[in-house]
Amino acid sequence: MADVVELEAAGRKVRLSSPGKVFFPERGFTKRDLAEYYIAVGPGILRALRNRPTTLERYPDGVTGESFFQKRAPKNMPDWIPTAHITFPSGRSADEMCPTEVAAVVWAAQYGTLTFHPWPVRRDDVDRPDELRIDLDPQPGTDYGDAVRAAHELREVLHDYGDLRGFPKTSGGRGLHVFVPIEPRWTFTQVRRAAIAVGRELERRMPEQVTTAWWKEERGEKIFVDYNQTARDRTIASAYSVRPRPHAPVSAPLTWDEVPDAVPRDFDLATMPARFAQLGDVHADMDEHAYSLEALLELASRDEHDHGLGDLPYPPEYPKMPGEPKRVQPSRARNKKENGPTAP
Repeated sequence: MADVVELEAAGRKVRLSSPGKVFFPERGFTKRDLAEYYIAVGPGILRALRNRPTTLERYPDGVTGESFFQKRAPKNMPDWIPTAHITFPSGRSADEMCPTEVAAVVWAAQYGTLTFHPWPVRRDDVDRPDELRIDLDPQPGTDYGDAVRAAHELREVLHDYGDLRGFPKTSGGRGLHVFVPIEPRWTFTQVRRAAIAVGRELERRMPEQVTTAWWKEERGEKIFVDYNQTARDRTIASAYSVRPRPHAPVSAPLTWDEVPDAVPRDFDLATMPARFAQLGDVHADMDEHAYSLEALLELASRDEHDHGLGDLPYPPEYPKMPGEPKRVQPSRARNKKENGPTAP
């Protein structure tokens, strides 16, 4: 096979070096297979990424090699790919790529990008999310079927608090993601607060199946609602992204009717193009909606006023946030209380 080929992506040619390089040894998928996959589902992944600051999860030597997350726009990025200036929780900032055409996705695939991690904002307003993202994460002892049961109750919660419509997709593993398009009126802190309110309401309705406990030792065999995926600089793999697992699964958008019977492993780099050719992007109308978070924020206020349920811990790399409880693992806090402080 030639060392270099040119692929056409929606009218723009993209150079692909070493197209025969194997990226997924278990399946034999090559760099060219990856690039052609993204061309095949181009309108879908572009809908998920368009104008969003995007972190690249890169595997230059394929899924069995070393990997890294690239947040800053690569220095060799073509000038036809725009960027947005974003600020991290640390106060540092960077310019991230913002795909506006399918060729940008293929260009990133040339450099070993398997998974795209878009921020829930657009480049014209990088501080106000336009998506509420709910991550239903199965814990040990649970599986996709448990996530499905939680997702159906989550659908009711969203309906009850603002008549919100969620768009479900597989995570590419055992979990489910549900995205709600929202008006870009609220800050990251407020959107995270709404996600916590959703999680707590779901936990009340399914106390034996769902948890919002941040510390793994407290979760048990339940579905964890990962509210911190809505914090600034925390991202979720986009729809249609290939995930870095040996069988090359993808994060597959679903209709609600498909959710119960879907088998996540069935959606992969080989099967998704045929599905896309037949059905198109089943979330194509997502950008036509923009819902209000007012009802969820009112729920959050009632939780705090009536039940004393305030904020929850942030991820460990975040600076201490106003109103956040102590960020201490419960077992460590108990040991310290029982045994007293350790000697210096």
